[in-house]
Amino acid sequence: MFAGDISKLSKFLSFVLRHKPDAIGLTLDPQGWTSIDDLIGKSDAAGTRFSREDLLHVVETSEKKRFTLSTDGQRIRAAQGHSIDVELGLSAREPPNVLYHGTATQFVDSILSEGLKPQARKQVHLSADEATAHRVGQRHGKPTILVVDALRMHAKGFLFFLADNGVWLTDQVPAEFLAPSPSSTTDSATTSTQPKLSR
Repeated sequence: MFAGDISKLSKFLSFVLRHKPDAIGLTLDPQGWTSIDDLIGKSDAAGTRFSREDLLHVVETSEKKRFTLSTDGQRIRAAQGHSIDVELGLSAREPPNVLYHGTATQFVDSILSEGLKPQARKQVHLSADEATAHRVGQRHGKPTILVVDALRMHAKGFLFFLADNGVWLTDQVPAEFLAPSPSSTTDSATTSTQPKLSR
């Protein structure tokens, strides 16, 4: 059994499966999958010991559904959030009318000027509801929710993908498709100077 806080195991798995598999000598296939037995063995050799039961507990209890198991239960991958090159094999889908992005208030002016970019990740992550976006924003400071005019983007040729855990992915969101959510906590100067989404 894992001897530490199970949340630390979740963070370790995210690090290895999203960013640095080579840190423990692990190899992912082009779609980001790896054998569970190989993951456990390589982790043990690198000094992080856990059982298959520990791993399944993390997968099943992860509120953010960070990990996906193969249908035969023998392989695992991160659902999204990679900084390494993987092809998740997701098909482009028509998004809902609007999606949401949670961020910290200090970043709002820059985002509304320059748009949303993937930064260290491969794609921009968007939420289907404001509550989820709010939780994401809280990780970075005082949260602000931005509304993404997703269906209009789609009509303009931008592609959207739905990850296994319900996170929407797209390559970028230009500033013209962004506006602060009316329910979000923002500076009065920011909200007063930004136009509403056009329809």
